[in-house]
Amino acid sequence: MNTNLKLKMLALAALGLCPAVALAQTYPNKTIRLIVPFPAGGGVDFIGRIIGKGLSERMGQQVLVDNRPGANAILGLDILKAAPPDGYTIAAASAGPLTVNPHIYKKLSYDTLNDFTPISNMVNFPLLLVSHPSLPVKNVKELIALAKARPGEITYSSPGSGNSGHLTAALFDSMAKIKTVHVPYKGTAPAVVAVLSGETQLTWSSIPSILPHVRSGRVRALGVGNKERLKALPEFPTIAESLPGYEGYAWGGMIGPANMPKDIVARLNREITAVLNQKDVIESMLSQGTVPTPSSPEEFTAYMKSELKKWGDVVKLANIKAE
Repeated sequence: MNTNLKLKMLALAALGLCPAVALAQTYPNKTIRLIVPFPAGGGVDFIGRIIGKGLSERMGQQVLVDNRPGANAILGLDILKAAPPDGYTIAAASAGPLTVNPHIYKKLSYDTLNDFTPISNMVNFPLLLVSHPSLPVKNVKELIALAKARPGEITYSSPGSGNSGHLTAALFDSMAKIKTVHVPYKGTAPAVVAVLSGETQLTWSSIPSILPHVRSGRVRALGVGNKERLKALPEFPTIAESLPGYEGYAWGGMIGPANMPKDIVARLNREITAVLNQKDVIESMLSQGTVPTPSSPEEFTAYMKSELKKWGDVVKLANIKAE
């Protein structure tokens, strides 16, 4: 674009005649805030920092990760909702706050499909079921048998009511016809600490958050929620090998406030996709049991709609409510 045309567009933008076009031409020209509505150390924080680093390198502006945990991710998403839709505040969010919270809170401060702009799906987190070594089970079959013999006695930690760890556990209980006891915590890291300390006996965790502790022997891996064994971690059996048809996972996607300019959404989508297609990023994620899943904004919108339906059915079946 020549200098005269650029100056004309900026002048028109100043008069409010073509703000979206002018904004897209100069974007980004300052730091981008990337909200992670969870504590540091969880799966969404893991992917948020990878994407933040990649975007900083590709877009020439710092992308600052801002952890804003609280109220089952509602606090962070409320901050995003109130932000100007100019592309300088975005968020890495997950299935729990976007597709489960709407079903468990009678009065939720945001509407997933109307208050946010879908930018891209980013990653699938197959959840790994792990147990404290004191629990006398070595695989999923033994866990189901023990839970049937001791109904309501085995506890599991999760990052919060309605989180993916909670929902996948509820689905597991329903399919296995057992009853375990949910103990919610405020984030992935505290939920992992709970099972490491023996405060709870099980947890369903994103693999990056729990893998070091599996390898150190502090917890025992029982099964992964993926449909098939992970190529990078084939030693982990799938839960479906013992409980046919079971699938338990979380996902992370990038969103912005409602009504973001399409050109800025397209730019962010293009750059996020490029980061997720980098060989080193793919290898790093796969080695941690995390699967890159970049998508178009339209595909991500359709996916969220399908997830809202799926997890709404699980919430209803298990009678899950906010705690």
